[in-house]
Amino acid sequence: MDNKVFESYPVPKAVATLALPTVLSMLVTIFYNMADTFFVGQTGDPNQVAAVSLTTPVFMLLMAVGNIFGIGGCSYISRMLGEGEMEKVKKISSFCFYGSIIAGVIMMIVFLGGMPVILKLIGCSPNTEEYARSYLTYIGLGAVFVVISMAFNNVVRGEGAAKVSMIGMMIGTIVNIVLDPVMILGMNMGVAGAAIATIIGNICTVVFYLFFFAKMKTGLSISPKHFTAKEKILSGVFAIGIPASINNILMSTANIILNNFLASYGDIPVAAMGVAMKANMLVILVQIGLGSGVAPLIGYCYGAGNLEKMKKTMKFSMACNVIMGTVLSLLYLLFTEPIIQAFINDGSVVAHGVRMLRVLMISGPVIGIMFVFMFGFQAMGKAIPSLILSLSRQGLVFFPVLLVTNYLFGLEGIIFAQPVADLASLGVSFLLFIKIAKELKEREKELELQKAEA
Repeated sequence: MDNKVFESYPVPKAVATLALPTVLSMLVTIFYNMADTFFVGQTGDPNQVAAVSLTTPVFMLLMAVGNIFGIGGCSYISRMLGEGEMEKVKKISSFCFYGSIIAGVIMMIVFLGGMPVILKLIGCSPNTEEYARSYLTYIGLGAVFVVISMAFNNVVRGEGAAKVSMIGMMIGTIVNIVLDPVMILGMNMGVAGAAIATIIGNICTVVFYLFFFAKMKTGLSISPKHFTAKEKILSGVFAIGIPASINNILMSTANIILNNFLASYGDIPVAAMGVAMKANMLVILVQIGLGSGVAPLIGYCYGAGNLEKMKKTMKFSMACNVIMGTVLSLLYLLFTEPIIQAFINDGSVVAHGVRMLRVLMISGPVIGIMFVFMFGFQAMGKAIPSLILSLSRQGLVFFPVLLVTNYLFGLEGIIFAQPVADLASLGVSFLLFIKIAKELKEREKELELQKAEA
């Protein structure tokens, strides 16, 4: 483990070192998520594409569970490194590993035992129900591997091992992309093949992380002897992990509600929005990647009391996200139709998808600012502001906006709900930071007094 990236690198170099691998990891995640939709789309069956879209929110619940331990552990580990608590770092990482296993088993039981209820909740029609059941059965069987994979993609970043995280994600994605056409098209397994390929990819990622802990130099641990929920480890991980996971849960819930609203207009709008949102993930996840990539640096600086460098890191990261968001949004607006057609060639789905994707791009240039704030709050251990911001984008703001716009404008209103919620949530993030900025000034005064006394 090398702390130079945290301590001696100038801000642009530190951000590049930590964020570039994470952004690349997010690009890998995008391809990982797009692969299923793309190859299922090659079957030419809109019902199977709709089924994948309907089940995506349920898969996101597994991501949410993984993020409890992943983002919570990453934030806690980076702060403890800043404070020099090396033994506690081992205990945190071990807790996250075994906690992920337990949570994954619970999710498997919930998926397989509650399948009829789940299918009803996500809005399956008679045309999509069996496809969705097939997909979720295999995802449920592999739930443990998905949760561990998601958790440790984040946990290893807590000590600055962004490249290790990137490699782990790339292994899973490459395996998934290679297996998708073989199983979906070559073996004619359709959505079931997509699910199996996804699980095998996650298994490969978990195997890589086990190799990392066994053979590579790390200050982390998955040894049972370090496992404990005491010493405020459980509360320290959950205080940040739960607000972070709530964001994923709300994304999942928002997608389920959105799909139920869209289903009243038929299966075609459901499939079209599924494709548009998959395509939009490039803009969103690249900006999330930069925000989450610099979170360990923010946490380390906060723990070490280097608040000036922490603030410079946040400002620089926001500027980078605005630039990336603007460039990507312009490219999407120029090439909207070819992007949608890359997923499916059904004329009705493409027509709806083009309109939906262009609307989703409205918030693309600036939404990255909110993600830097959100991950920054998490890294500082600011649980309540992090929770409020997590609740806003696809919860407290999105749900009322969706209800009102659907009532007033029908399908057109549903399409505009997300960008309106994004812009409103960005405003909430600025208000929260104004409050935190006052707390940071107080902490700076305390640190200056401590230095003067020393």
